[in-house]
Amino acid sequence: MVGARKKILTIKDQIANELRSDIISGELAPETKLKEQELAARFGLSRGPIRDVILQLTKEGLLVSKNNCGASVNSVLDPKMQKLMINLRRNIEAFAIEQLKGKLSDKDFADLEAILDDLQTAFEAEDFTEVTTIDISFHNYLIHKAGGDELVNIWYPYVMRMRLNYKRIQSSEACVDEHREILNALKDDDTAKAIKAVKANIK
Repeated sequence: MVGARKKILTIKDQIANELRSDIISGELAPETKLKEQELAARFGLSRGPIRDVILQLTKEGLLVSKNNCGASVNSVLDPKMQKLMINLRRNIEAFAIEQLKGKLSDKDFADLEAILDDLQTAFEAEDFTEVTTIDISFHNYLIHKAGGDELVNIWYPYVMRMRLNYKRIQSSEACVDEHREILNALKDDDTAKAIKAVKANIK
């Protein structure tokens, strides 16, 4: 979200963002084990905050923790599970679009336009981890506007779990245009068209 990028992040949030990016980018491959002691040394912190970050990323579905085995990067979903995740996310976002009818202000549209500008810039820089982060922020903006933290908390784990199957888009045209179709439909207050555009984008 635009506002979220301006927010001052805590040390734990910064570490979570860095590890999240490492996982999404593939730098930390599926099933890679994470050791608290090594992460504490990497970030110059005690193991307590690291443990909190691991718990947070486990709740998001990016990590999996097992008793006496520590935490590791979650495995890639098999095709059937990925299809299920896609359908669940589509349903949540369609629900959100329905709640937004007539509720978005000129400021909201300006914020969403700014996110798309950032998305285009990230593509041009070929920073695909940032592309993913900004992509998620666009949807997060709409979800939060529709249902606040409660709806975001339902939606977010599906999004992050799906990102383990993320395939880099080499051209900005498809991704940016798909999001612009969503935004234009919302500007027209055309719920059916916006839902169709959202479902086409989630795949």
